[in-house]
Amino acid sequence: MQVKKNEAVIPRLMVSAPGKSSGKTTITLALTHAFSAAGDRVMCFKKGPDYIDPAWHRLAGAEESRNLDPWMMGDDGCMQSFSRYALRGAAVLNLIEGNHGLHDGISLDGSDSSAGLASMLKAPVLLVVDALSAGRGIAAIVMGMQQMEPRADICGVVLNRVRTKRQGEKQRLAIERYCKVPVLGAIPVDERLVIPERHLGLTTVDESGEGAEAAIRSASETVAAHCDMEAIRNICFSASSFPLEDMPEAEAGIPLSGRARIGVFRDRAFCFYYPENLEALRNRGAELVFIDSMKDRKLPVLDGLYLGGGFPESFIDEIAANLTLCDSVRQAVESGMPLYAECGGLIYLSSGATWNGKRHQLVGVLPLEIDFQKHPAGHGYLELKSLHCSPWFSESERVRAHEFHYSKAVAINGRPQWQFDVVRGTGISGDYDGILQGNLFASYAHIHAVATPGWAETFVSLSALFRSSSRSCTTKSA
Repeated sequence: MQVKKNEAVIPRLMVSAPGKSSGKTTITLALTHAFSAAGDRVMCFKKGPDYIDPAWHRLAGAEESRNLDPWMMGDDGCMQSFSRYALRGAAVLNLIEGNHGLHDGISLDGSDSSAGLASMLKAPVLLVVDALSAGRGIAAIVMGMQQMEPRADICGVVLNRVRTKRQGEKQRLAIERYCKVPVLGAIPVDERLVIPERHLGLTTVDESGEGAEAAIRSASETVAAHCDMEAIRNICFSASSFPLEDMPEAEAGIPLSGRARIGVFRDRAFCFYYPENLEALRNRGAELVFIDSMKDRKLPVLDGLYLGGGFPESFIDEIAANLTLCDSVRQAVESGMPLYAECGGLIYLSSGATWNGKRHQLVGVLPLEIDFQKHPAGHGYLELKSLHCSPWFSESERVRAHEFHYSKAVAINGRPQWQFDVVRGTGISGDYDGILQGNLFASYAHIHAVATPGWAETFVSLSALFRSSSRSCTTKSA
């Protein structure tokens, strides 16, 4: 294939489905493992906001996994991220896992759907269809996926959960006759192919332990035995050349260093961090110091602190019992150290949280009492509008983020200073999100550095300023 000056050959394939729970995650993991084991370098992407699936991608053999979200990041952000992180070469594969159904999204025109992303990236699509309860009418489902705008280039179909060979053959003949697309696999019903789930979706890799690797190996063996792997691989290489996007100057330049030391809670309880967020902090001069909320007894010398999301409720006994670290964090807040907390971090900083009927005393710097619901208290995209200028955000600034939490602030004491009006979503109170206390910001919003490009520079600058003022005070005291 002849490549134009600003284009590159980037083998790529989106794995999607007509709807949720059709098996696209399992198929993506199986393909990643099988191709990686066969000698290909595999890079994975996940459409939409997601922390857990990318970790499974990496365990399956992907070199890394990145998120692409048109609603949060915009078309330019998605194109730039894909240009930057996609692998290139003769033995590389870039697999993009869709989310929800192929045509599901917020926009009526489908521009932010998986189909919209596939169209934007000019990525061929492998459609995974749940075959369990269908006959020849399954062709109508595939045809609908083909015809609905935005048009996705469906180049192959995999039938999942096929009951019998006869059923699978009838479905294959119907799809290939009416949809003019090959059926490249028929996977029988097999309960072993189900990835373990929890209340926030899939279990994390750390929680699943050795069972995670076993589940991936089993899926890989089954898919390889029932799918035409060579044909699927060839679809990746059938993708047209990809237009390369110029990187923004701040991203393309040489990373800074030594501006500030920022601590990051990173363990089984606090594990929701986009790699782009951590990279953005490093690229702006931050040295990241990882902290275990259950094992480390106090904070090291820091200039800032980042508390991400995760599952603090699942480890709340250990977290609450680590009193010296709670005290250390409280003292850091009182000293004016910049602290950015989202979701799980907000819970950790609250006065207390009730889980399974038992209340746990936590750090206590936020005037919130947290309880956990049986159903999501906030789930989906968040759109926020800044009420005023603060150390973190400018007045009227718009932020697009996402939330997914079963926890809820059942008591908000006093009159907190709010950063945001909630335009879309739930946030902390339903109307407001983002509590400000000096240099502390805590929110239910999960942001992505590509979608909120000024966040990392603000964080590092605040931390560098705190570092400078702390050293000045130390010098004067001496």
